[in-house]
Amino acid sequence: MNSILEPVKTWLINHGIPIVVIIIGVVLAKNILQSIGQKVEKKFLLQKDTLSEKEKRLKTLSGIIHRTVSVFIYTVALLMIISECGIAIGPLLAGAGIAGVVIGFGAQSLVKDIISGFFLIMENQIRVGDVVNVAGIGGLVEAINLRTTRLRDLEGKVHIIPNGCIEVATNFTKDWSRALIEIGVAYKENVDRVIEVLTEVGEELRSDAVFSQSILEPMTVLGVDSFGDSSVNIKVFFKTVPLKQWDVAREFRKRVKKAFDNTGIEIPFPHRTIYIGEDETTARLKIDASVCNHSKKSAT
Repeated sequence: MNSILEPVKTWLINHGIPIVVIIIGVVLAKNILQSIGQKVEKKFLLQKDTLSEKEKRLKTLSGIIHRTVSVFIYTVALLMIISECGIAIGPLLAGAGIAGVVIGFGAQSLVKDIISGFFLIMENQIRVGDVVNVAGIGGLVEAINLRTTRLRDLEGKVHIIPNGCIEVATNFTKDWSRALIEIGVAYKENVDRVIEVLTEVGEELRSDAVFSQSILEPMTVLGVDSFGDSSVNIKVFFKTVPLKQWDVAREFRKRVKKAFDNTGIEIPFPHRTIYIGEDETTARLKIDASVCNHSKKSAT
């Protein structure tokens, strides 16, 4: 019995204790890393309706750094444990390198995703908290890593998009946003009067206590943009803080509707005028012609 327990005891002392220390070290390092990340986010990520550009950048990079460092810690700990178990690491690493090359040839799409994700993050094209359109899908960026980007659309659906599929990234909330609005009025309306009313509504909206913080500049009137089937279309826009362009546009449209109702300006809608039936003179001529034709046939 002693001959069996003695080697076990020796192994536990020489290797078991170091392995336990390694595991404890991994847990401590993971907790320290998580604690540092939370403190940094609490310091820089203020509780606001919208995130600033620096905050978006920090939030995106903190997630990438946390995952990368975690993988590094686990990998180093695993190699140390394997070494303590008496397994040579050198041949294992060499074999892993060869296997990595072989897998790399068969996983070119994965490599493409990782490389695309690296440049997507380093070039600061999109960040967590941005509203974007990538690979034909639009939504709020919830997470970005080296392989995929996670979006949530307006219906609450979550889309996981491989970064290799992103050829064009459209960012609606980088630095600032713009609320572009088209207003249609009837052809009979005085365009100058309409623009005057729109300008008044824009100034009232910008002076509003709720929306003044969202609008960065006075409203710009582009003028008559097009002639529709039943309307003259006038375009205006507001420069807003990121993510607020839709709120500003909705409120502006609501106020324009009320202003137009008060001033009697008509907002047209597509319609057609269809005439059914005939006037009295035309109907009488047709009746006389019918009677005349009937008399000729009778005489024949």
